[in-house]
Amino acid sequence: MTWAAPFRTFGTKRSTPRTTFRPFGAKRAKYIALMVAALLALTGCGERDQPDDQALHNDIVKGYSGAEVTFDATVVSDPVESGGHERFEVKDPAGDMLEIDHNTSLAPAAPIHASDQLVIHGQLYIDPGPHYGVHCTHAATSSGCPYPGWLEFGGNYYE
Repeated sequence: MTWAAPFRTFGTKRSTPRTTFRPFGAKRAKYIALMVAALLALTGCGERDQPDDQALHNDIVKGYSGAEVTFDATVVSDPVESGGHERFEVKDPAGDMLEIDHNTSLAPAAPIHASDQLVIHGQLYIDPGPHYGVHCTHAATSSGCPYPGWLEFGGNYYE
């Protein structure tokens, strides 16, 4: 046997044909697939929706009451405590005025004042008039608030 004997050259035949390509054993392949799935699940956890100001405006124009929204806002009026809710007016970048109803029995009050900038995630509602607002800005969900919401102000979340 020469030194080249262990190396195969193009066109030589195997003594036993290979039926499948398996770079790893079946157990190792399953383990790797499980680890990749776990890594993908972990990297997706904890991410919050990013503001989509145009989507909010489109939902308002189309009358999509109940839509889940995330948007940038400027506080127009100082919050007023009323019936377990912190209520205040905001203006979105498109110029829409909305009332925010932040449930302080389910989430801490945000220390905001007129002219503060914040990000809001909650459920859009449209009352007759039309009057636009967002509620469900708390992490606790219920039949009326199926998605967790939050207020982001000064790098802190009030949920």
